[in-house]
Amino acid sequence: MTLIPTFDLVIRNVRIEEDGALLDIAVQGGRIAEIRSGIRCEAIEDVDGEGAFAFGGFVDTHIHLDKACILDRCTICEGTLAEAVRETARAKSGFDEEDVYRRAARVVEKAISHGTTRMRSFVEIDPRAGFRSFEAIKRIRSDYAFAVDIEICAFAQDGLTNEPQTWDMLDAALSNGADLVGGCPYTDPDPLGHIELIFALARNHDVCVDFHLDFSLDAERTDLPAVVEATHRHGWEGRVAIGHVTNLSAIPKADVLKIADSLAAAGIALSVLPATDLFLNGRSHDLLVPRGVAPAHVLASRGVVSSIASNNILNPFTPYGDASLLRMANLYANVAQLSRDEDLSCVFGMVSDLAARQLGHDTGLKTGADATIVLLDSPGPRSAIREIARVIACWKGGRRSFDNSKPRIHNPR
Repeated sequence: MTLIPTFDLVIRNVRIEEDGALLDIAVQGGRIAEIRSGIRCEAIEDVDGEGAFAFGGFVDTHIHLDKACILDRCTICEGTLAEAVRETARAKSGFDEEDVYRRAARVVEKAISHGTTRMRSFVEIDPRAGFRSFEAIKRIRSDYAFAVDIEICAFAQDGLTNEPQTWDMLDAALSNGADLVGGCPYTDPDPLGHIELIFALARNHDVCVDFHLDFSLDAERTDLPAVVEATHRHGWEGRVAIGHVTNLSAIPKADVLKIADSLAAAGIALSVLPATDLFLNGRSHDLLVPRGVAPAHVLASRGVVSSIASNNILNPFTPYGDASLLRMANLYANVAQLSRDEDLSCVFGMVSDLAARQLGHDTGLKTGADATIVLLDSPGPRSAIREIARVIACWKGGRRSFDNSKPRIHNPR
């Protein structure tokens, strides 16, 4: 007599590649026990995926939860980076822990419902923000761990060499729950000194580094070579990421490829932030306004671990957004004028498995892997990008974390 196995969860009739065969995914003890068609078993939870595409969830490599949803306390007149930095600096002095928590929770819950299972949030720590935002985001990290894994990057938005107290505060945060350290050389009067101070903190605490970098359309004004050099000098290959780098959109492709090779050799990852970069760049142009979005797919083709991320939501940097990475990937594909299957597969990877690699994780669905599974109402990743597919549900570690009920059209006839 053959015993029929019992699993905690079975998700049936799903695809794990574009237009692939229908498969069943069995889960036991929070891990994937089996993936194949026609699994005969008993299950505590038995779900019919109805042909949905299953994958390991979206990963947001660059988001600012602490300063989301503050449009009501900021003024946008110029729509420039300088104004956004100035307005946010003014607003954050009035942040309190509960205020930050409520606003961050609003965004995190939206992200969860859109299938995000992992994110890296920058949190500004300086004399104006104090540790209030940091304490709030630590609570968010704990309270929402059932659905999303959140890394906290202790971040110096307004400089370091001009404000030594910030260095001490970042140092304290890294001893008290921050996962990595982030810097912003272009806001510091001494960008090279800023870079060295950030690497000093990273070395002291043995953590990764994430820089906001080269946020302009001036190809001659760049701190990227200094970051590449410092990465090699400190032996931090594979532990550095950069975001924005919008001036890569303003240089010839041949030069982009050379830069891509230098980034790949240093193991430096890249996050592009389409909504913010489109909104803030090119304000001085009356016509043929430049897009200002770094060509991440070109860098990815040369081996750079590249991702597409949200950055800011409903604040002076980005006065719109819903924390949907699928919508952000669609936006990037449109702006970059991508249509080929291989390009759209790459774009999907930049909000899923490639993005996960940037954070040092693997989100692939395979036997023995963590059973974090998201279903999309789509036959595969390329179709999902083209159509901004509906996110159906997620199981994190084999436990359902959200369910977007299937829409029903009520035809009166």
